[in-house]
Amino acid sequence: MRIALFTETFLPKIDGIVTRLRHTVEHLQRNGDQVLIFSPDGGLKEHKGAKIHGVKGLPLPLYPELKLAIPTPTVGKAIEKFKPDVVHVVNPAVLGLGGIYYAKTMNIPLVASYHTHLPQYLHHYGLGSLEGLLWELLKLGHNQARLNLCTSTAMVNELVTHGIERVDLWQRGVDTEMFHPHLASKQMRSRLSEGNPENPLLLYVGRVSAEKQIDQIKPVLEAIPDAHLAIVGDGPHREALEAHFAETQTNFVGYLQGLELASAFASSDAFIFPSRTETLGLVLLEAMAAGCPVVAANSGGIPDIVTDRVNGYLFEPTDPNGAIMATKRLLAAKEEREKLRENARLEAEKWSWAASTNQLRKYYQTVLNQSSFPLAA
Repeated sequence: MRIALFTETFLPKIDGIVTRLRHTVEHLQRNGDQVLIFSPDGGLKEHKGAKIHGVKGLPLPLYPELKLAIPTPTVGKAIEKFKPDVVHVVNPAVLGLGGIYYAKTMNIPLVASYHTHLPQYLHHYGLGSLEGLLWELLKLGHNQARLNLCTSTAMVNELVTHGIERVDLWQRGVDTEMFHPHLASKQMRSRLSEGNPENPLLLYVGRVSAEKQIDQIKPVLEAIPDAHLAIVGDGPHREALEAHFAETQTNFVGYLQGLELASAFASSDAFIFPSRTETLGLVLLEAMAAGCPVVAANSGGIPDIVTDRVNGYLFEPTDPNGAIMATKRLLAAKEEREKLRENARLEAEKWSWAASTNQLRKYYQTVLNQSSFPLAA
């Protein structure tokens, strides 16, 4: 198959969506498919054999790491030349609308996927009053597609509730070869804890942004005075969080990738994840694959991955002491913690990027087989 993939974010940016897409593209190319990626211009021309058509963009005011790339006529010419069998738009917002337009005008089967819970994000930027309008815009865009994919059952239900049609589940995936417990390292543990490897080490990995609610980890540190927190990642909220955590034992590490990131997971005592806005939470799977027990909010797509007291701990986001009690229990019970590590690894081993991409290819094929039938009005 020939797949035109439209995404609002791609390499060199690092986040969960980009991780899923780069693995997906790699496995599609391995299977003999051809992928053409349309994304904001990041200076790259190719990824794993797939060509990248970069579109110039402007930084998003509230989130400068993201770029608004407005589709130009060169996008249409590139699609005409490529002759895709399927157009797949990821989180259609600006560039993705171009993908929807060209798919409809050129009569190319369209698939869309939903990875970022933008309506919930609005509340963390003082724009909650716009949530209803945003859902209407999302419905308008997504309902142009023959199939809409989500990465958790919670998000499938959320989209259906808000009137988005033809919704199905795109299963999770994780690199269980790279993320592995054997990468635990005294050197990495010492680096993350700033030279205090004997103390409890808590880890956060992900975007450093308001919607991730990283500030809510501070009460956990205050309740466990000898604990250290390593925050791996970067983003627009870093400066504010550095001030917020100034009196605590918190290390802002910045970005880690590849084996360094895998070692960070494997070397930590617990992965703390307070976010309520996750459609899946890929970093949770990476932590679990590395044998790092998870303490996470019982929200969004997280319960699809974490089973409370089996492979991690869930706490109710509305309980101000929930994360504190869960983390204390995890750190206090060494034997239980080791069992959680084993079960977390076993859960992660059920999922691979190859299986996830094979499922996606079947969805593409289904859409192709249905392409001779018009969508219902």
